[in-house]
Amino acid sequence: MLIRVDDTVEVTAGDDRGTRGKVLRVDRRSGKLVVEHVNRVYKHVRRSQKNPQGGRLSMEMPISASNVLLVCEACGAATRLGARFLDDGSKERFCKKCGAGNSQVAPPKAQHARK
Repeated sequence: MLIRVDDTVEVTAGDDRGTRGKVLRVDRRSGKLVVEHVNRVYKHVRRSQKNPQGGRLSMEMPISASNVLLVCEACGAATRLGARFLDDGSKERFCKKCGAGNSQVAPPKAQHARK
């Protein structure tokens, strides 16, 4: 999964379709992520010393990573991501629409460097 925390994504399926938000958490094992202001539900909380009033808390729940697209910083469009090796052997994420590099994924390795 190439999406990381603090990336801006656009939701492509579900009730919040078309909404853009920042990624708060990524769960690689289950393939889900939590996006700011997306898939909000009410959690009912009983009165306690920690929460003396009780009531309903609104919180975000995880959504599948297949239902979001990264918003490219260069072109501003929601796009799929690709991974490629640079000349020095480092690996980076890139926008499939405009080809702009997004960020580094792995440090340089001699075996992937082009001579």
